Amino acid sequence: MSINELQAKVKELKNLQRLQEELKDEITAIQDQIKEMMMSRNESEIIAGEYKIRLTPVVSSRFDTTAFKNQYFDLYRQFTRECHSQRFSIA
Repeated sequence: MSINELQAKVKELKNLQRLQEELKDEITAIQDQIKEMMMSRNESEIIAGEYKIRLTPVVSSRFDTTAFKNQYFDLYRQFTRECHSQRFSIA
């Protein structure tokens, strides 16, 4: 791949990433509108034509690694391992 082809690919990638971000914002806005309508009606499930829309609470438990690391640093070090990966970025 030549430098010109690479430059064109990067330009295309940047453009697609910008579009992706715009779509992400638009999707979030629509989801928020639907959630707001459901909460105002105090409904957890609505059937809209062929779509069944649900808004249900979810409870999850997450491990607080920062607190664990601060309180049990030696134990934390025993159970952590290095992971190798590659980071792709364009500036």
